[in-house]
Amino acid sequence: MEDIKNRKYVGRLIYSVLAERKKVREALLLFPESSDKSIECAYHALVHFEADEDLRYKDFDYREEQNDYLEFIAQTLSAGKSLPRNIIADYEPYYKGIARKWEQGGFWKEFLRFINL
Repeated sequence: MEDIKNRKYVGRLIYSVLAERKKVREALLLFPESSDKSIECAYHALVHFEADEDLRYKDFDYREEQNDYLEFIAQTLSAGKSLPRNIIADYEPYYKGIARKWEQGGFWKEFLRFINL
């Protein structure tokens, strides 16, 4: 039951980013602690979204595709459903849970590790 509640909450967070009511970092800080793979996947999809800011600015088609992808994630989670296994599998090699060490550069360290810098 808690996973469904958290999924719906994360879906709303992603919608708030897409509607530009929240910055990505602000939304990431509000993510619930969870071992739910769908929530972890959504977290890292937002990190990826932020990492691609320059590319999104230059390439309209890429921006639209990425927005549609995040909207699909938000719709699925807002309905309380788990993300499809193939989407979760695409992100699993790049993360280990949700980063919680924001102090002393922890967020940026995780962010740079995620984008392989």
